[in-house]
Amino acid sequence: MFDWQPVLLSFKISAIALVFVVVIGTLIAYLVVRGPFRFPGKDLIETLVTLPLVLPPVVTGFTLLLLFGRQGPLGRLLNNVFHTQIVFTPCAAVVAALVVSLPLMYQSAKAAFQTVDRHLEDVARTLKASETKVFLTITLPLAWPGLLSGIILSFSRALGEFGATAMVAGNIPGKTQTIPVAIFFASESNDLRTAGFYVLIISAVTFIMVFGVNYWSRRKMQRLNGRG
Repeated sequence: MFDWQPVLLSFKISAIALVFVVVIGTLIAYLVVRGPFRFPGKDLIETLVTLPLVLPPVVTGFTLLLLFGRQGPLGRLLNNVFHTQIVFTPCAAVVAALVVSLPLMYQSAKAAFQTVDRHLEDVARTLKASETKVFLTITLPLAWPGLLSGIILSFSRALGEFGATAMVAGNIPGKTQTIPVAIFFASESNDLRTAGFYVLIISAVTFIMVFGVNYWSRRKMQRLNGRG
C-alpha cells in the first residue's frame, strides 16, 4: 500500500507557493516593463529574482537556511516577534518552492507584458481609463497566454523541487516529505518500487500540464492565424 501523503503534501505546498509566486512575479514584471517610473536598483532586483534559476538548488537551500535558521536574521526576527521558527516545517517547504519557481513566473510575465501593444493602453488612457482599468481590461487579457504559461511552469517547478526543500524542510513523513524528497530517500533505502511509483505520479502530472498549455497555445495561434 503506497503512502499518498507526500503526493497530497506536494500539491498543497505547490499550490500555496504558486499564489505568492503569481502575485510577486507578475507585480515585479509589470513594474519592470510597464512601471510609470524608472527606479534605482532595477538590474539588481532582476538579478536577485532570476538567480535561483541558475544556482544549484542546494545552494539556494543553504542560503535560505542561513536566512531563516535560528541564528539567521529572518529566523531571529520571526522568533522574537512571532515566537515561531519555520525551518523544518511545511512553511519552509513553501518558501523553498516559492524561491525556486519565482524566476519562471517572472520571466514569463516579463515576456508577456513586453508583447502587449502600448498604443492600445495609451488609447484607453485617452478615454479617461484609470491605470487599474487599463491593466485589468487591456494589459492583463493580452498578456494572459504568457502568464498562463508562467503559472503552469512555476507550479511544475515547485512540484519537482528537491534540493532547497531538503535543506530547509528536511524529510519528516507527513509534515515536510514531498514527492521528490520521498523519491530520494526511497531510492536510498533501495525501495525502487515506491520510488518508481512517485516518479510515475510526478512525471504524469507535469507532462499533462505542460502538454496542455502547449496544446492550448498552439490552438490559439492557429485561430489567430486563421483570422488573419
